[in-house]
Amino acid sequence: MKIKQVYQLFLISCLITILTVACHSSNPSNSISENCRMIQHKAGETCVPNHPERVVVLGVPTLADALALGVKPIGTILYFNASNAPSYLEDKLQGIKVVGRGNEPNLETIFSLNPDLIIMMYPNQGSYDKLSQIAPTIADDWFGFDHWKEHFNFVAKALGKTKEAQKVWQHYEQRIQELREALGDNYQDIEISVVRVCCNNLASDVKNSFSGIILNDVGLNRPPSQNSVPGGLAIFSEELITEKLDGDIIFAIVDDDQDSEKAFEQLKNNQLWSKLKAVQQGKVYPVNLSTWRGGNPLAADAVIDDLFRYLVTVV
Repeated sequence: MKIKQVYQLFLISCLITILTVACHSSNPSNSISENCRMIQHKAGETCVPNHPERVVVLGVPTLADALALGVKPIGTILYFNASNAPSYLEDKLQGIKVVGRGNEPNLETIFSLNPDLIIMMYPNQGSYDKLSQIAPTIADDWFGFDHWKEHFNFVAKALGKTKEAQKVWQHYEQRIQELREALGDNYQDIEISVVRVCCNNLASDVKNSFSGIILNDVGLNRPPSQNSVPGGLAIFSEELITEKLDGDIIFAIVDDDQDSEKAFEQLKNNQLWSKLKAVQQGKVYPVNLSTWRGGNPLAADAVIDDLFRYLVTVV
């Protein structure tokens, strides 16, 4: 008798649950299709609002992608101080809450913003499970700055801005073509070397880096020593300066901090540095790290500005 009563209570409980769900949604599948879109991403499948209005992004490339598409996020992670933002972002950060630094999002801050969509650059950035409890959360398969074009398209799809994305790419292609025409045949036999001075390392952003992809799109040549490597960044010792860095023109990517500036000054005092063709010809151009490693269309536009500035007038 006791077992029978327990069984009856179980059936009643199940019935109440079914009725409750039915009252809240007479047709759940229609409700989902009307209010959101299913997005496949690295961490699984998520129903994303058709028109998200309160977006939190966990990465500067994602932030700039959204801005390029006409969407201003309510929160973002930054890798730099907002007061020291690169020029392509300095007038666009007002009103956007900083929700963390580097790869460390602050869950409490994100929760307080009441977002309706969170976009992560990769699944292991913070806690996906906890973030997805705050709002629908999607994670891209970001594996380096050579992925910047694919990441932009991922963000555009998530935001429902694929038409706007086409216009962004049209603008990029137009600027690339304008630069190609301005350069003409003047750089057919000239090699462009890209040096990165940062974090106690001497390195090169090679062909498959963010800036390397732009240089390739323009049709500019790179030294054979700066061919593609996994991640787009080749690190080497100072003994290999002449072997790895030599080129007719050098773009030196230097961070806006005292350590990087000091490292660049030390590099210029190295005897091997003075043997480089670009150094001897006075064609070494320092450029901003946050811009030349930006990984987004707004940064790409700024890199193209630098190429116009330094290459169109230096021949």
